[in-house]
Amino acid sequence: MDSAEVEFLAEKSPITIVPNFAQEKLYLISGDVGPFNPGLPVEVPLWLGINLRQRGKCRIVPPDWMDPEKLTEKKDEESQSKNFTKMPCEHYLVVAQLVLTAATEDIPNSQQIKTLIKDIWDLRVAKLRSSVAEFIQSEGTRAKLDHLTLLEINSVRPFLPHSLDHLYRFSKTAFNSNLSQSQTQDYS
Repeated sequence: MDSAEVEFLAEKSPITIVPNFAQEKLYLISGDVGPFNPGLPVEVPLWLGINLRQRGKCRIVPPDWMDPEKLTEKKDEESQSKNFTKMPCEHYLVVAQLVLTAATEDIPNSQQIKTLIKDIWDLRVAKLRSSVAEFIQSEGTRAKLDHLTLLEINSVRPFLPHSLDHLYRFSKTAFNSNLSQSQTQDYS
């Protein structure tokens, strides 16, 4: 799965918009949305909300978790915890990036939110890399990491199998070397 596929999945996340037009329900494959009435909030898939915002048809209401106070709490919680904390949104980084790109003027404190999201991402990626390094050094055969998002898993996916393959080859070579040395000693 690449980042475009992760973004595609994130675009299905619900978002609240305030339309400035009137229209009956839209019948989509994923479900019905609407009706749309000017000034009345309605929940739509993120991809539709962004499309309507780009055409000037609505204002996007930021998700509850995109509040600087809540993000600061989440950042503190993440930095104080050894384990990964549960994120308020499965696709927090992608949703934030899409919303902040399409509707910066709709989001109060957008620059602060961008910074906090980036800080949280950096903390989690650093934690993920150190977890992977510990796993490889301990020569583990399986690991369990709770509360990772799809994008975070996707960020280490290209690296991890390659590293584990090298680790396996090294251990196999070391085992064969030890085996041949012990057989040589038996014959001596």
